[in-house]
Amino acid sequence: MKKPIKKRVGFLGLGKMGGILLRALFEQKILLPKHATATVRHTERAQALSQELGIPVTTDNVEAARRSDLILICVKPNTVSEVLEKISPEMSPDKLLISIAASVPTPYIEGILSAEIPVVRAMPNTPCEVGCGMTGICSGRFADDSHLEMAEALFKAVGMTVVLDEKHMDAVTGLSASGPAFVYIILESLAEAGVKVGLSRDIATLLVAQTVQGAARVALQTGRHPALLKDAVTTPAGCTIDGILELEEGKLRVTLIKAVVKATERAKELLLAD
Repeated sequence: MKKPIKKRVGFLGLGKMGGILLRALFEQKILLPKHATATVRHTERAQALSQELGIPVTTDNVEAARRSDLILICVKPNTVSEVLEKISPEMSPDKLLISIAASVPTPYIEGILSAEIPVVRAMPNTPCEVGCGMTGICSGRFADDSHLEMAEALFKAVGMTVVLDEKHMDAVTGLSASGPAFVYIILESLAEAGVKVGLSRDIATLLVAQTVQGAARVALQTGRHPALLKDAVTTPAGCTIDGILELEEGKLRVTLIKAVVKATERAKELLLAD
């Protein structure tokens, strides 16, 4: 059983990702409702969520920050500075701030806060919704190992975590945060191919989704290089090699690489663009 968090936790801007995380923490009893509070932009939404979740949900970020020991910033990048400026007087070095706002670096956050606040930056992805997420985590100047461990404990509730240097966080955004969209395009295309060769759409989609899930699980559990796993499927003069040749001719490999590079480059620009 995972150890419950006894700190008071505030979710500022309880959108989709924050809601996924909060519900998972409740379900696994890592966080108890009595220790949680949250905010949203609109009063009607706050009332609905408060009734659904059984916790205080308001539109007052300042009050939520005052009442919390651990503050999660779940707002969009272009709103981060506004939120931080308002809650700054309520922050102190004995609190921890975790931001899941894409492309917002820890020095930017630290520069707005009024004291040497421990800051952790996290980049989860949407498969967190089904407990199969991937979250990249890095620490700011004033965060130590205990702060990173706390962040990992939160995000392990919705999948796997990896701790890395902040210089790699935009790459995490381009690869694992944007990556599900790329995979869905591949899933959709393979399902269309199944329809082309005579399968019903439902059956084709099931075959493809389970195949992708199975292939990913083999890669994770064996730790073998994808090239070796590919070779194990590809028999001499078989049908798989003909399909691979078509993929190579269509430049699928280089297109996927360029997609991740482009998404990473865009991640570096998001904060400035907003």
